[in-house]
Amino acid sequence: MAYMQTKALTHASRVRRLYKQAIRSLEAQYCVKPLEFRYHAVVMRARFDSHKDEVDMRKAKKLLLDGENECFEKSLAQPMQFPFSPGGVAYNRVAHVPDMILDSWHPLEKAQYPEYFARREVRKREFIERWEKKYGKSTNVDA
Repeated sequence: MAYMQTKALTHASRVRRLYKQAIRSLEAQYCVKPLEFRYHAVVMRARFDSHKDEVDMRKAKKLLLDGENECFEKSLAQPMQFPFSPGGVAYNRVAHVPDMILDSWHPLEKAQYPEYFARREVRKREFIERWEKKYGKSTNVDA
């Protein structure tokens, strides 16, 4: 499960995530005013760059925690989301049709695309051979 975090994040990766989250928040806030967004993004980058050479880890950690709190406080109640990402307006709009549907086509329908179905049969055979080589022959439990 790629979405589950299994390791502790380093300080640098937390700072990078904070920067990205701050920029996305600004982008959502100034989405109809691109010049204002660009100005605030440059100011945000300057804020991050002013502390990039901090050697005292206690001060760096406090800056990070303050930045995370500020980002949380200034975040919008309904942040901008990309259309095709989870929560977006077009997420899962186009259903994925599995390839096995093509097996149920009538032979007259398949005859309209002879090269495609000939290549598909060859690839299905190759896939089954690779599967059986890796995992062994499948036993039919229902038979």
